[in-house]
Amino acid sequence: MKFGCSLLIQSRCVLGFNKFPNLNRNLHIHAPRFLGAINQTQKPFHVSSPNWGRSRVFPVTCCSSSKPNYVAGYSTTLESRVNDKNFESVYVQGGGGLDETGESAGRAESKAEKDAWRLLREAVVTYCGNPVGTLAANNPGDKVPLNYDQVFIRDFVPSALAFLLKGEGEIVRNFLLHTLQLQSWEKTVDCYSPGQGLMPASFKIRTVPLDDTKVEEVLDPDFGESAIGRVAPVDSGLWWIILLRAYSKITGDFAMQERVDVQTGIKLILNLCLSDGFDMFPSLLVTDGSCMIDRRMGIHGHPLEIQSLFYSALRCAREMLALDEGSKNLVRTINNRLSALSFHIREYYWIDMKKINEIYRYKTEEYSTEAINKFNIYPEQIPHWLMDWIPEEGGYMIGNLQPAHMDFRFFTLGNIWSIVSSLSTPKQNNSILNLIESKWDDLVGHMPLKIVYPALELEEWRIITGSDPKNTPWSYHNGGSWPTLLWQFTLACIKMGRIELARKAVDLAENRLYADHWPEYYDTRSGRFIGKQSRLYQTWTIAGFLTSKMLLENPEKASLLFWEEDYDLLEICVCALSKTGRKLCARGAAKSQILV
Repeated sequence: MKFGCSLLIQSRCVLGFNKFPNLNRNLHIHAPRFLGAINQTQKPFHVSSPNWGRSRVFPVTCCSSSKPNYVAGYSTTLESRVNDKNFESVYVQGGGGLDETGESAGRAESKAEKDAWRLLREAVVTYCGNPVGTLAANNPGDKVPLNYDQVFIRDFVPSALAFLLKGEGEIVRNFLLHTLQLQSWEKTVDCYSPGQGLMPASFKIRTVPLDDTKVEEVLDPDFGESAIGRVAPVDSGLWWIILLRAYSKITGDFAMQERVDVQTGIKLILNLCLSDGFDMFPSLLVTDGSCMIDRRMGIHGHPLEIQSLFYSALRCAREMLALDEGSKNLVRTINNRLSALSFHIREYYWIDMKKINEIYRYKTEEYSTEAINKFNIYPEQIPHWLMDWIPEEGGYMIGNLQPAHMDFRFFTLGNIWSIVSSLSTPKQNNSILNLIESKWDDLVGHMPLKIVYPALELEEWRIITGSDPKNTPWSYHNGGSWPTLLWQFTLACIKMGRIELARKAVDLAENRLYADHWPEYYDTRSGRFIGKQSRLYQTWTIAGFLTSKMLLENPEKASLLFWEEDYDLLEICVCALSKTGRKLCARGAAKSQILV
């Protein structure tokens, strides 16, 4: 049987490409094929040169003629590349940085680590014989995988870091380039197409028969048109930029980020995020369910998770953008947005005992540029649980801020990533970790870490979630415990010199994750039970654990993944320090007001 593979590009014009990335050595061009019924008026992939001059039209296909092999349920070919034996050794047999006994050099791996590496490699998905990602979950006993048999951008990040820290960069490079190509697809939901820079939430590799003797592999992306609620994955593009920087920093392959197609992809994502709108705030406005919490949980507006990832992606992009005439204005826009966003989050999202007491005494209905209660927050919004819960020496970033609304829930990912990206100040960073340590039983319990605290219950759960049967109190996104957050917590602790706190969490999780077959999430207030709908052998649970272990073993590697305070941003800080709220603050004033 003849076997080939295609990347199906539909009618979206991408400007700025001057060559197509050579992802496979056997690259051939033939008429494109599409999944399902298509509009016969659709155009093939249209590429223009960087000078906006003549353009050329071509479909993208990579073919081979080997017998199909099967890895993780996908048709693959392993014979078309010179280094196929290396791929099989690294991604199937468990090579790459291991000694003859299958253990990492210098330290005997635990049973949990060995099992995790075996499962992670079994979850690898190949396309045209090349590794391109990992399945969301790979439970052989799961008869109804839903969309867990796809490669998700956000889910792949811990897998990518595990492979990178192991010295295996090929799978990450392939993933970045293939998802970059998917960015240019036509995305249509009910006759409407979202912005051009949108990255897919996930993709799946399908086998399509060409005739009786030939089959073809097809990359089939999902931009949210198949997701629950049909929500665009806002965080996918942000994670893609963050992962691109991590790949370059760890491997030293900076030529990757300098490619014209990669530079164009970065700019398309940034143009989508930085486009003008009606919003008065520098934070990114999104709908509910547009990030890791992808179901209705009352996070629409300006959720902290999106803002911290947005800030990180902007800092990554500023590092990686080519310094030429075409990017000067974009870099200037990025600097202005970074400065405004950092001030906005640090000033208005931060709460501790002192800030809560200020809100408790707020006056309302202040119509003035000198108003103290700028967002007209009513003191009655302060929940009763918070007054007794927040410690004297700790604090955190609230989950959301909108006119007359503060979401006081503690969202772990947003707070941890604020530390990693230096969106919060050094003092705030330590206060967040102090709070987690002080409230260990609530935020960690029997399994790290709570995705959000506290859970929505009773009437609040019914109104905010719409009586979601999956997000019942202390389950899934509504107060469930997610082990994948472990690697990000580890990274934040290493940055702040609190490595023992991270080690405590990893030690707590290790044996139980192994015994419980690597669940997606845990239920109950303390995380004692495996989630009622939790998938087993969840890949980002496995990869998050492995990444945490490697970071703890080599903490110097963590410096490649986090950011320190950018003092230069304070020089261009446009903020509300003056009475008019329209004055460019001086460096000294910015430091005294912000760097606290």
